[in-house]
Amino acid sequence: MKNIRIGRHFSTIGLIVGTAFFALSLTPSLVPRGETVQGVISGVSMASGYAVGVLAWWIWHYFELPFPSGRWQRWIKRVVATLCGLLAISFLIQASDWQNSVRVLMGMAPVEGVRALWVGLIASLVFLTALLFGKGFLALWRFFSRHLRRVVPHRVSVVTGLLLSFSLFWALVDGVLFATVLEKVDYSYQQLDALMEVKQPRPEGALQAGSPDSLIPWQTLGRQGRRYLANVPTADEIAAFTDETTQAPLRVYAGLNSAETPEKRADLALAELERVGGFERSTLVLIVPTGTGWIDPSGVETMEYLHQGDVASVAAQYSYLPSPISVMADGEYAVENTRALFQAVYGRWRELPETERPAFYLFGLSLGAMNLDASFDFFDIIDAPFDGALWVGPPFRMDTWREATQRRRPDSPQWLPRFRDDSVIRFANQSGGLNQGPAPWGDFRIAFLQYASDPITFFSPDSFYQQPDWLESPRGPDVSSELRWFPIVTMLQLAADMAVGKAPPGYGHEYAAEHYFDAWLALSEPKDWEDAELNRLRAHFEEMP
Repeated sequence: MKNIRIGRHFSTIGLIVGTAFFALSLTPSLVPRGETVQGVISGVSMASGYAVGVLAWWIWHYFELPFPSGRWQRWIKRVVATLCGLLAISFLIQASDWQNSVRVLMGMAPVEGVRALWVGLIASLVFLTALLFGKGFLALWRFFSRHLRRVVPHRVSVVTGLLLSFSLFWALVDGVLFATVLEKVDYSYQQLDALMEVKQPRPEGALQAGSPDSLIPWQTLGRQGRRYLANVPTADEIAAFTDETTQAPLRVYAGLNSAETPEKRADLALAELERVGGFERSTLVLIVPTGTGWIDPSGVETMEYLHQGDVASVAAQYSYLPSPISVMADGEYAVENTRALFQAVYGRWRELPETERPAFYLFGLSLGAMNLDASFDFFDIIDAPFDGALWVGPPFRMDTWREATQRRRPDSPQWLPRFRDDSVIRFANQSGGLNQGPAPWGDFRIAFLQYASDPITFFSPDSFYQQPDWLESPRGPDVSSELRWFPIVTMLQLAADMAVGKAPPGYGHEYAAEHYFDAWLALSEPKDWEDAELNRLRAHFEEMP
């Protein structure tokens, strides 16, 4: 029995399922999508559906179940072609409304119409590329099986040929293609990291990291490190919002090229922190950057303003690659770097008399939060815990976030969990959440700031075959009511949102300054502020781009 085919190269069943997947991929996900990104997602979805259809036909054929033949095949082809066309057109017409259901929630201007031809062209190119790749794999499988059949039984040749084909394709993709691309990307970002920007003047103050008096040479700090140290708020800028005495915050940053090993970079950062008097400030913050070495200025400045500048912060770069690539290329190395910095700074802080220790906080955004979470064991700090941690946009793979979310109280949604009595771990979003709980927040505090529309946080491999909990009612305030779960397709949509998704500040993975402000205010409880002053300061951060 032969498969019903349209033309010589396309499976009818494959096209039916593939077109259905293409249509479903046009439905909304967590963040808005442009036409090019939509075309890629739709092409990958169509290829996935095509593979599912071909596999389903193969299983049907393997069990020798009945299938139409003869003149019925011609009618099936015509009906299928018509239905596929109508389905694709119908969903393309609705695509703009679906995208607008997300954009309106995020305060974005609605789109007038999706360029259907452009989406279809991109999707077709992606689909055909994937199809050629799949046919190449099948041809290689048949080649191995045919030659192995001469020396081994038929079923053994089929299985062995499949294993050999997978091994060869994996070697080509992982060992050649991926390695080559990673090498090129690595070189490009290395050059970008070394770029000296004219608009980033070198600090000149004796107590400024990177200055002529600093233990860390300016040219070794990397592009993001130089940006971070060149834009410290002054005491006068902070004084504009309070009548209390203010001072310039202290910032320390060790670049990837500042020392040869993680341990040496950590020791260098610690020595610089001691040189500038970081342990003499009332508040100390250990920061872990994202993959490129970037530190969100809003996440740090809000803390510095709230504590009238009486803050010292320390960070060390572990990569110059974007976070998704950094995870694949040097994930363990990132944790090793973070652990070295934590042990150095925490060890020195712990040696101080309790009455002389500054309040000690940890701060990490995205991959920085996950690396920081993996850098220490709670049993190692139980007799001398730091004061708190602010983890923003926690990746779905983050252990502490995942465990606390899974063990949340049954009356709380996944997108804003309540953990036990809220005395240690609390969650917040755009509307707050850190100031409420049945029990008082203890001296040791962990705060998660997350948006329900953040794909970095709410991506789940399980969405391949089951609906995520965050799609249950009630949904997060920034999740479209039009979003539906579909097997395989939803996972592909979320993966694309995670890789290339872009949202305005306050949504998705773009965290707004005013929400950092609210989180630090609740977590660290700064003193000597009048309500009117706090409101004016928060309004200042709301106006930040």
